[in-house]
Amino acid sequence: MEQRALFAIWVGLAALVGVSAFLMGGRTLESTESSFVVAPDPSPGVETITVHVAGAVSRPGLVSLDPGSRVADAVAAAGGATVDADLAAVNLAEPVDDAGQVVVPTVGEGGTPAGDGRVRVNSATADDLATLPGIGPVLAQRIVEHRDAEGRFESVEDLLDVSGIGERLLAGMRDRIAVP
Repeated sequence: MEQRALFAIWVGLAALVGVSAFLMGGRTLESTESSFVVAPDPSPGVETITVHVAGAVSRPGLVSLDPGSRVADAVAAAGGATVDADLAAVNLAEPVDDAGQVVVPTVGEGGTPAGDGRVRVNSATADDLATLPGIGPVLAQRIVEHRDAEGRFESVEDLLDVSGIGERLLAGMRDRIAVP
């Protein structure tokens, strides 16, 4: 009787794995230390976009994605986040554009790229932005809200679109920010 029960359990597990693989439709599941990211397979015959993925991912470089893909899809297509990736510093739900770039910082790096100390305004948290000269918590939150509502900043001058940032304030922090 015990052998039959054990056999039934193994058959059940094998069926569960088979059903899971079928339901995922050929997609791969990439695991990170703190989350899971599912990468869709680009659809055959559909145009793709190309995105540069850098930073704390398994395979940095160019990835091809379906139009309408998000940062999470780009990270998964680059092999998933590394163990030291700080996914909380990246908006995984943000749509990606053709010829865009996604940078995944490591824990402790926050919104700053390694080595140069500048704050990356497209991935920085409000706390990271508040370290900039003349930017307090309220203005930092406005920058994040503007980025979430309007999309990535394409140039340093795009920060002038944020209420409360003028030419003088921008000049004071220009050397401390990066807009990749």
